[in-house]
Amino acid sequence: MPLLPETTRRIDDLVARAQAAGRTPSLVLGVVRDGTVAHLATAGDHPRPYGDLQYRLGSISKTMTATLVMQERDAGRLSLDDPLDAHLPGTGVGALTIRQLLGHASGLQREPGGDWWERAEGVDLATLLTGVGTEKIAYPPHRTYHYSNLAYGLLGGVLERITGTPWGDLLTERVLGPLGMRRTTYAASEPFARGYVVHPWHETLREEPRTDTGAMAPAGQLWSTIEDLGRWAAFLAEPDPQVLAAETLTEMCAPVVISDLDTWTGGHGLGLELYREGERVYVGHGGSMPGYVAALAVHRPSRTATVAFANAYGFRVGHIGGLGREALTMVLDTEPTAVTPWRPTSAPPPADLADLTGRWWWMGAPLDLAWDRATGELVAHVRGERESRFVPNGPDRWRGRSGPENGEILTVLRDPAGTVVALDIATFVFTRTPDQEP
Repeated sequence: MPLLPETTRRIDDLVARAQAAGRTPSLVLGVVRDGTVAHLATAGDHPRPYGDLQYRLGSISKTMTATLVMQERDAGRLSLDDPLDAHLPGTGVGALTIRQLLGHASGLQREPGGDWWERAEGVDLATLLTGVGTEKIAYPPHRTYHYSNLAYGLLGGVLERITGTPWGDLLTERVLGPLGMRRTTYAASEPFARGYVVHPWHETLREEPRTDTGAMAPAGQLWSTIEDLGRWAAFLAEPDPQVLAAETLTEMCAPVVISDLDTWTGGHGLGLELYREGERVYVGHGGSMPGYVAALAVHRPSRTATVAFANAYGFRVGHIGGLGREALTMVLDTEPTAVTPWRPTSAPPPADLADLTGRWWWMGAPLDLAWDRATGELVAHVRGERESRFVPNGPDRWRGRSGPENGEILTVLRDPAGTVVALDIATFVFTRTPDQEP
């Protein structure tokens, strides 16, 4: 669905102002709606950006590493509460769990040590592990949020040990290939934007090296384009089940730790950053490598996102993550949401399901129960709360799969003649009349 002309004008102006104030050689931002890039805003001409021009992803790479870890969890080859020692023994920090590493709640220090890994040629996994000991723990695990690039180097090592496949090859096979992200690559592939540091006083450019970060690659190695990152944003909004189950991605979006304890505007899930903007929560990640910054923000309920790149190591004024979220909020505030038309059904539900639908009561509170023919689910609303959906779980049993009753059991209660007389939802018994004893 294309954006309204006034919305595109405002986004173009926002990006132009950010590029001028931020002093970035080039800046590009894409708005993703319903799986495609609906608008591309560009500014700067060094080089002139476009949708298929590569920039460096930086730490957005971590979201893909986390997806690989969750694939292994779903396949039963690891548990999120496994200690690191179970898969990567001998590190000296082996009691830390996979969950803590994914959510930046492990207490590990931010960097692996030695030379600045982002700007130096990387080392292999064995060499990285020789420098990992108890002294790398900066905080007690799960006591507080502490961002750690090192944690993702270790998670990449876990993946390599479990699968026997190098991280980059595994990512191409399991994620990039299936999602058609042909321009997301381990190393830069022409055409790509050169990355720079902008001198603060005379505004000249110093080109930065494009390093192979070796064992730390799972933390920030990748290169991509607006078109490809838009595909990744669309996946985070509505995942391809051949790559990752929808319920697993939802699990990744639940907070492991709140990173901003004063206002609760930020947190971290399993590999995904969480941002609160007013009454909305976005998921995504920021990224930086020498010469580059990147941003990804997704509003899952509306399947809307922004993705952005600049080829400078930071903005003089502001930052790319804030720009991306401001543009996303602008779109959500000003653009109409596509409405799916209601259509009547051709037939009533089967008799056994029809007996369950309608209004039920518990302690004077109404519960309205409907049947969704398209999904075969029962849909419940209590006192105007958000809906709960139930799926079959055996004879006269339904299990909640979403909403306030997610995970709870709805049991159909019958009299000796087999007539439905009540519904038991997690011990709360609903009857057909408001004054009937449960």
